[in-house]
Amino acid sequence: MGKVTLSPKILDVLDFGTPSAERDISRGLEKYFVESDAYQRVRSGAKTILMGNRGAGKSAIFQVLAKRERAAGSHVIELSPEDYSYELLSSTMEAEHSGSWAKQGAYAAAWKYLIYVLVMKALARKGMRLTKGGGREIYNYIRDNHGAHQLGPLSLLVSYLKRLEAIKLGPIEAGLRTRELDRLYKLEEIHNLLSALKKVLDGQRVIVLVDELDRGWDSSEDAKAFVSGLFQACVSINGLHKNLRVYVSLRQELYDDIPALYDDAQKHRDLLEKIYWSEESLLELIAKRIRYSAHEKGFDVEALERAGDRACWSAVFASPPGQGRDAAFRYMVDRTLYRPREIIQFCSEALAQGRRRASKLPVPYSAIERCEYGYSAERTRDIAAEYRSQYPGLLSVFEVFRSRPHTFDREELELLCLELAVGEIPTHGTESWLPHCYPNDLIEVLWRAGLLTAQANGDGAFLGSHQVQHLNVAAVKRFRIHEMFRSSLGIAAPEG
Repeated sequence: MGKVTLSPKILDVLDFGTPSAERDISRGLEKYFVESDAYQRVRSGAKTILMGNRGAGKSAIFQVLAKRERAAGSHVIELSPEDYSYELLSSTMEAEHSGSWAKQGAYAAAWKYLIYVLVMKALARKGMRLTKGGGREIYNYIRDNHGAHQLGPLSLLVSYLKRLEAIKLGPIEAGLRTRELDRLYKLEEIHNLLSALKKVLDGQRVIVLVDELDRGWDSSEDAKAFVSGLFQACVSINGLHKNLRVYVSLRQELYDDIPALYDDAQKHRDLLEKIYWSEESLLELIAKRIRYSAHEKGFDVEALERAGDRACWSAVFASPPGQGRDAAFRYMVDRTLYRPREIIQFCSEALAQGRRRASKLPVPYSAIERCEYGYSAERTRDIAAEYRSQYPGLLSVFEVFRSRPHTFDREELELLCLELAVGEIPTHGTESWLPHCYPNDLIEVLWRAGLLTAQANGDGAFLGSHQVQHLNVAAVKRFRIHEMFRSSLGIAAPEG
């Protein structure tokens, strides 16, 4: 379809939504949600471990899944960070080095206990006390053990861990204590109820969603056991019945930081779903939000409904004179790491700039250019913050590239990384990792974090970690600073 012209009044009410899925779900997220292949595989239950970088859309998938499952009559249990946060848990438990309890198996047992109890509480109803087929046993257990005092999810998790923590096995392990520890690891308290639970699940569906596991993450052994234990519990519980599914979302950098989790994942790779976005899917995301926003504000958007995604975009954002209608989109998407949160943020800031200086749509291209520095600075800080547990002080490493050339030969980049590692170029807060980082390793870190793009072929395009799943970075000869960081770091764009 050709050019679409929108009413000037739409400029004042156009809204791209919020970067937070938790807030966006009440504003219409389900209506303009992009139903990706990843979402379909998660909804079908084929994939239960959802992985992706911050802002990639993991929470959006969970929010839409929860809403649709409730509408279908399923029981939905959503565990928020306040329900299980490692940040809160670590303040109540002894550190791993203080005892033998806090191992991956202990956390797996505690997670299984917590989730099974929450599932049985969701299913238990007063009417079940008179029923057969497993309902009576579940109702009686919940009434007798979890009815009088309602412990929250975190308290349930901590209480089970405390029971494990209390059994300190000394040099000469007493048989009684060993049996008690074994009983706790095997969940004997509820093990006999699992057959009853399976019978109840024949007629009812329950899904459990565990999101935002990074709250309070400190990369300690306990933190890693906390997450890998949940992974084990999720795999185990999902084998009980087809109508019980536990879903976990996990940030990519946490997954990469947990060797035990990575080892487990090799055995369960078929359960992992990694979220990837393309330029086309990001364009679809923005076009859906444009259409929905205009429609909700009462405007006749028949032309937008008929228009393709590119025509829809061009109706809101103008390209520079003499360039194609995709120029504004290409400019903005090139300054993202292909994450929905980034393109939503950039578009929202450009729209706000346009409102200050224009009275109609499309938003002039100059508005996009004016808001780029603020967007770039914020994203640079946010990306460094994402890696603060593995690579504290990463922002000061980014700053070393300020006002430098946009492109580096490998030898130039290796020399710069060597100077960083040996301290010839000062940085702040990097003492725990940078001095032990070989130049090639640091290049890999900066490429995975997004600062660097790599020219895979001698004369080919420069690609970031968000564009290719696998790349032998050690063999790359030329690198370039990603466009998202350049404005913030005062790096000039390549000519042409």
